[in-house]
Amino acid sequence: MRYVIFNVGIIALFALILFVMGQPLICECGYIKFWHGPVVLTSENSQHITDWYTFSHIIHGFGFYWFLWLLGKRWPLLQPLGVRFVLALLMETSWEIFENTDFVINRYREVTISLDYYGDSIINAVGDVLAMMLGFVLAYRWPVWAIIAITIALELFVGYQIRDNLTLNIIMLIYPFDAILRWQQGGS
Repeated sequence: MRYVIFNVGIIALFALILFVMGQPLICECGYIKFWHGPVVLTSENSQHITDWYTFSHIIHGFGFYWFLWLLGKRWPLLQPLGVRFVLALLMETSWEIFENTDFVINRYREVTISLDYYGDSIINAVGDVLAMMLGFVLAYRWPVWAIIAITIALELFVGYQIRDNLTLNIIMLIYPFDAILRWQQGGS
């Protein structure tokens, strides 16, 4: 129970930090949708509860589980699942806070297809964190082969649907390729 209270506190503090940073609570369009999927190249992307990038946050949960499980084999302090879950939550909320800084927002706008990206709404960022939590729990419960298969399937599916996914997002943020950008923009 103490982990649940601690996790709720982390999420509340995270939302407060985003609010203080100036992120809108909900989409500036004035309404909330559970899923925003028609087009990713709009100002409503990353503004509603879930969108195409929610799938990448599920994969974050898979990765955090695996990484912390490996560390837990070396350090007994990390062996309790609750401790690893809290650390995964801290990693995800830290990334979301960093992702909503001017530095990263501008980087996305300069080198990716996200020209109208102005950061996440708080409701979207919390939705991303909840997606990571789901991924973490699935990685704990399901066999490794299933998690690997789901990761590959999600990356291929999202890549096909929107010409972007977690892998391409990482590549384009670290070392952008013109060929990838042209493909994402609809070229060949």
